[in-house]
Amino acid sequence: MLGCEGLGGILRKKAGTSELDVFYPITSECHADVPKTRFKLRAGKTLSARRWHAAFSQDGHLDIEKVLRRIQRGGVHPSIKAVVWEFLLGCFDPNSTFEERSQLRERRREQYGTWKAECQKMVPAIGSGKIITAPIISDGGQTKEESSTNGDLQDKNGVMSTHLDSSLDCDGHVNNAVSDSEVIQWKRTLLQIGLDVVRTDRVLVFYESETNQAKLWDVLAVYAWVDNDIGYIQGMSDICSPMVILLENEADAFWCFEHAMRRLRENFRCSASSIGVQAQLSTLSQIIKVIDPKLHQHLEDLDGGEYLFAFRMLMVLFRREFSFVDTLYLWELIWAMEYNPNIFTSYEGPRDAVDGGFAPKINHKLLKQYGKFERKIVTTGRRDQHSALAVFLVASILETKKKRLRKKAKGLDDVVRILGDITGNLDAKKACKDALKIHKKYLSKTNKS
Repeated sequence: MLGCEGLGGILRKKAGTSELDVFYPITSECHADVPKTRFKLRAGKTLSARRWHAAFSQDGHLDIEKVLRRIQRGGVHPSIKAVVWEFLLGCFDPNSTFEERSQLRERRREQYGTWKAECQKMVPAIGSGKIITAPIISDGGQTKEESSTNGDLQDKNGVMSTHLDSSLDCDGHVNNAVSDSEVIQWKRTLLQIGLDVVRTDRVLVFYESETNQAKLWDVLAVYAWVDNDIGYIQGMSDICSPMVILLENEADAFWCFEHAMRRLRENFRCSASSIGVQAQLSTLSQIIKVIDPKLHQHLEDLDGGEYLFAFRMLMVLFRREFSFVDTLYLWELIWAMEYNPNIFTSYEGPRDAVDGGFAPKINHKLLKQYGKFERKIVTTGRRDQHSALAVFLVASILETKKKRLRKKAKGLDDVVRILGDITGNLDAKKACKDALKIHKKYLSKTNKS
């Protein structure tokens, strides 16, 4: 990461993509395999460090309206992306002061430290700078030898064993809180996390460092322990990785990821009979049926009416369809457009402060503090938890490909192939604009019916 002293020259350069390589360098052997980055820093449109700092009052209150407007025009400069994301994801309240946020950050770091200490007592590899890529729990629930990718975590006999202990002392906060089966299940997930971590964003120089890989593994391991209802599901590493890259402090990266998961966690809820993202796929099916009945019928005829070919796009928020830099840009556009000024209160405040009807009355001035997409939902009253902007993004992609889909798709394999062509060829800003248009069209048609 660059220090503040090195940013001035970059900020004064002509806008383009070459500067982005300084922030997110790609390994030399992977340059040819990485989708071309379309996002460019644009003076007067991209939220710069100067405009970001100017948006704060003397005591720290943030003019979120100005910030959202700028992000929706041109994204966020890499030098401030981390702290901007914390606001977009609801980690902090724009109406708070510098001091209040500092105190909250410190409390969160302490909480993360406590949770990580619990995990370390059960699996000492956590926090060691290494990751686990071999099973440490047998099928029968017995502790096995623990190994890492480089084999450095070993005792004098060449192995490092772990002690299964679900009855830690009071300082560990595990005593009487979880069952043996929950501990066993969590330990089993550590292997899957490790296998996913070594595959995540391997084209980036950042993950050539074993320490950085371990940082990602630690954050995911602690999250799986804390949120044992969801635990860890493949794909979560793709969501977490940018936070680990952007935020130097591991605890801050954890909380940024945790807040992102508040929006996405239901996508990862899986059972024997359903997948978490299925509700959004169902909504997507309904949207296409309303705005383009012919395309929907064609997909139905191909036995694609459940829209499972869009599973990956929604599950990991287009990580496979965009370059790393364009993904970051797309995410901040989505979060800015979906922004609700009550997000922090809904996460941190008393439940009845929002649910009980104490949310402030909506007026013209307050509406400007909402993102474009959320503003439309608030003004129309048409809220559906499964109608996220990402769903309309997929719908916009299907619409751009509808002619090819209707003419050339003779089976689901053809649908997947045609949609696969979008990788590296999508413009994030245009896709979001098209999604807003489809949302407006969908509301219009469904209101008439």
